[in-house]
Amino acid sequence: MCGIVGYIGEKDAYPILIKGLHRLEYRGYDSAGVALLTDHHLNVYKCKGKVSKLEEHVHNKDISGTVGIAHTRWATHGEPNDINAHPHFSQSGKIAIIHNGIIENYLSIKKELKNRNYIFKSDTDTEVLAHLIEDIKNNENVSLAEAVRIALNQVIGAYGLVVISKDDPDEIIAARKGSPLVLGIGEKEFFVASDATPIVGYTKNVVYLADEEFAVLRRDGTFTIKTIKDQITTPYIEELEMNLEALEKGGFPHFMLKEIYEQPRSIRDSMRGRMSVNKPMVRLGGITEYENKFLNAQRIIIIACGTSWHAGLVGEYLFEDLARIPVEVEYASEFRYRNPVINENDVVIAISQSGETADTLAAIDLAKSKGATIIGICNVVGSSIPRATHAGAYTHAGPEIGVASTKAFTAQITMLTLMALQIAQAKGTVTKSKFQELLQELENIPGKIEKVLEKNEEIKALAEIFKDSRNFLYLGRGYTFPVALEGALKLKEISYIHAEGYPAAEMKHGPIALIDENMPVVVIATHGGSYEKVVSNIQEVKARKGNIIAVVSEGDTQVRDLANYVIEVPETDEHLAPILSVVPLQLLSYHIAVMRGCNVDQPRNLAKSVTVE
Repeated sequence: MCGIVGYIGEKDAYPILIKGLHRLEYRGYDSAGVALLTDHHLNVYKCKGKVSKLEEHVHNKDISGTVGIAHTRWATHGEPNDINAHPHFSQSGKIAIIHNGIIENYLSIKKELKNRNYIFKSDTDTEVLAHLIEDIKNNENVSLAEAVRIALNQVIGAYGLVVISKDDPDEIIAARKGSPLVLGIGEKEFFVASDATPIVGYTKNVVYLADEEFAVLRRDGTFTIKTIKDQITTPYIEELEMNLEALEKGGFPHFMLKEIYEQPRSIRDSMRGRMSVNKPMVRLGGITEYENKFLNAQRIIIIACGTSWHAGLVGEYLFEDLARIPVEVEYASEFRYRNPVINENDVVIAISQSGETADTLAAIDLAKSKGATIIGICNVVGSSIPRATHAGAYTHAGPEIGVASTKAFTAQITMLTLMALQIAQAKGTVTKSKFQELLQELENIPGKIEKVLEKNEEIKALAEIFKDSRNFLYLGRGYTFPVALEGALKLKEISYIHAEGYPAAEMKHGPIALIDENMPVVVIATHGGSYEKVVSNIQEVKARKGNIIAVVSEGDTQVRDLANYVIEVPETDEHLAPILSVVPLQLLSYHIAVMRGCNVDQPRNLAKSVTVE
């Protein structure tokens, strides 16, 4: 999950690297470091803490150089401290390396290198790579690039890495397997990064490295890409569609709040050109070729992690209700180790905001090996999951910088809704009137979210009341059960308050024992097929003196008479209720976290893109 930046060219590297680290800090912020190469001198500065601490650390130090690499860390091997921070040196001090991923066989390599009198200063697997590359370079008398290639054939695991050397001041080596790397192609200059955000301000031309590829980037403006098996590949240069404005806070105090407010736009962008209310029709170009696979599918398996898994649960309701196809929703991290039964008639939908989630990628590989058809739903163009799947659709939510996902969740549900509607229409499992009604409601959703956002101050006042609570319980039924899970997750992630999401009817099978006058219970009680049942569950909570916060449809009176606090959302079809009802829960979590003094955009121990197991 770590953030990687590299530069070689004619400009001063340090400002480019630091700006890049700030843009990648959502990927990890345990420690940060930079290595700068100039006149055969290699200066490395690193420290525990965020990028701002690194900037303080390098004050009044030599930061010259037109070649450099930089790193912001999410710790795997070794606790966050100055020594374990990247970059790491080889024993001679000539080679510096930054690395994202996990080298699984590092202990056996480390033992062998220790037998050869190599001394290790850190607890990381990355330092092992630095020594291994130098050992190969010296003993086999090969170039830096060749030493990296040979070393990578000896390691097991995942890596996105960048290497520089005092002996080779006119080149940077970059390589990837399982951890993303993007190359920015400029005029006699190159950029390397974990994603395109540090690159977009300098060039629109990028190459996404494929697994087991490495690149040699030279100061003279030439570059070569090979596989680690030494086969030259022809790079595909793409044009970035990202804009700089999307990477700034735009006047908001935090990226998370900005992204909550961007949801009307991100949902419109996700629907644009894919549906028509007047026709009426839904056409997702990315899956049209595989429509028959859906029509003949014995079942759909949805694989995802975290917030994307919650979106997948909504997808289960949508596909079973509208398209009448059995659906299973699996945690990707469990699916890949469970020896699941998969066959050629299964359609697997993989959902990921980043498109780089390691467990989801591994689950895709497993499902593909069994002959299943893999459909992706992803937000990041050029990421690994779209390339690993047979087909799919981008959400077009735009960059999501806040670690706690918000607009990606609602965009994913939007895509799942469109997908289910397209298949339902093709199968004839939804009436024409219902199909048109749902399309009309979907078109109205962005405007209705804008109305929910108008309640921000009202929700902020609620946050003030509950900011010191130690536990929360979130309850929902049917389409709103996944919303309860997502609401609880958001609160846990950014405010560090324990919260649990539960099916409302299951509350009496355990969690009811926790309810007293000190327990806030958030109930999603919008109108739908389970409404009356949820009202009964609210009465059960009220009888135990629970402090009830209810999310209800506009004009509701029945729940208002029972709940202590009520947040109204516009009326909508039950199928689309999750998109609306999650927004006040996002705002509630945000304001509670801010009031508790938490770092909303960079919550402790978390990172945005989980590229390790």
